[in-house]
Amino acid sequence: MTPHSTLGWPWKPILWIFVGLMLFPIGVILSAWITPEWGVWRHLVDTLLGELLRNTLILLFGVTVWVLLLGVGLAWLTAMCRFPGQRFLDWALILPLAMPAYVLAFSMLGLLDYGGPLRGWLALRFGPNGYWFPDTRSPGMVVFLFSLSLYPYVYLMARAAFLDQGRRMLEASRMLGRSPWGAFLHAALPMARPAMAAGCALAVMEALADFGAVSVLGFNTFTTAIYKAWFGMFNLTAATQLASLLLLFVAVALTVEQGMRGRARYFSSDGHGPKRERIRLRGMAALLATTFAGTVFLLAFVLPVGQLLVWSWSRLRLDLDGRFWDLTLHTVTLGVGAALLATLAALFLGLVRKRHAGDRIVHLALRLATLGYALPGSVLAVGVMLCLIWLGKGFAWLFPGVMHQGLASGVSGGILALLFAYLVRFLAVAMGPVESGLERIRPSLAEAAHGLGATSREVARRLYLPLLRPGLLTAILMVMVEVMKEMPATLLLRPFGWDTLAVRIHEMTSEGEWERAALPAVMLVAVGLLPVFFLVRKSAGR
Repeated sequence: MTPHSTLGWPWKPILWIFVGLMLFPIGVILSAWITPEWGVWRHLVDTLLGELLRNTLILLFGVTVWVLLLGVGLAWLTAMCRFPGQRFLDWALILPLAMPAYVLAFSMLGLLDYGGPLRGWLALRFGPNGYWFPDTRSPGMVVFLFSLSLYPYVYLMARAAFLDQGRRMLEASRMLGRSPWGAFLHAALPMARPAMAAGCALAVMEALADFGAVSVLGFNTFTTAIYKAWFGMFNLTAATQLASLLLLFVAVALTVEQGMRGRARYFSSDGHGPKRERIRLRGMAALLATTFAGTVFLLAFVLPVGQLLVWSWSRLRLDLDGRFWDLTLHTVTLGVGAALLATLAALFLGLVRKRHAGDRIVHLALRLATLGYALPGSVLAVGVMLCLIWLGKGFAWLFPGVMHQGLASGVSGGILALLFAYLVRFLAVAMGPVESGLERIRPSLAEAAHGLGATSREVARRLYLPLLRPGLLTAILMVMVEVMKEMPATLLLRPFGWDTLAVRIHEMTSEGEWERAALPAVMLVAVGLLPVFFLVRKSAGR
């Protein structure tokens, strides 16, 4: 018997109440179609809707293709091959995970756009009209920049899958007559397909959810249209209906993931065999491998970070003021608060799952509770806003006059609204480390402690909490960093006077003040490196 099994709490009713709260924003968004805004939709159909659909589809399929090419190719090279620089690039290629897409976008624009150092050098070398350079705001460039920012999702998962396969499976395939390329296509890739699909789905959902990068690049998608409908037209209903359409694209992304996974199941039988033996590349093959991996790392991390540091240094004395520290304090406060809330909720859900391990209904409830991670931040912000407005109207109806003014103003935005949005959005991020920690605790340990006379509280305090501490710390850290980087929901729901580093970056980049956006961007990247270093250490311990 585990300590949480003796508490006697009504686990299932509490679980379903919690799941209902997590799903409430989605239900509110879908209910907006009860009263369609036909005038707004006619205007959108005549002006922007075609462009929104085209650009969102370009992001959906373009990012899918490019993150698979970059992520799988780099994962195979670093996991299975040895070439000059492989040991460094093996972990360095994870670092772009700390770079938000909107930070990469404006820093690369500063390097590549008109007036940037690269264009200036080309103009001096070949003359103003003596060279060709791709349009930095073309759809192809938008997809490429997103792919540079998001390929680490696929890289991490595919790399882990390839390392688990080892060399024995490839050698067996070669013995059956396959060429090296055939062994990769017909043996290694199918076994890594579930990991590739999961990483690709995360990357695509991040691309669909993005608001900052597409704003910087002038690339209209549904996230920018939602913001314009809310703050430009002051029409929350139209924003809600646009958000519901964006949910369709999220459903397409999840369907593509399931299709990539397929119905087949693949298992590795290498166990603890010689996984570290790698294919040694020589000559031109080694040079190409180093060039490919090094170029990706240079474009995705070194160049943008270098540009940010140059901008930050030039304005350090001007921008490192009280306002900057207030922005940092707000960002950290929201990050820590949301991380603690999400981790406690994840611990509750993990304990329920452990108590009802074989209950399919409980398993379904847990899956529903973590659906919020698939919601773009702008969609979630609209849903949370409507939920709180409905709540305010309900209290105003129950307590007319007295509660109406104060509560109506309080529910239209605020810290609680933001924390609730973060909880819905990032609960799934906290669930992974917490569930992993719970699975490592054998029931026999608790049984032995009870046999020695320990009470349930003592077992929980002296056994469970120490063993869960690494998982809880990882969950807190990962959620905190995700919240600090999150822009759309924060931008739409933040209360007056509670700007964050991400909001400051958006304000400065929307005005073309990229140098003034550099210092908060450097701070965000520095904080984002914390969980990346944890991933690197964990990866190095394989």
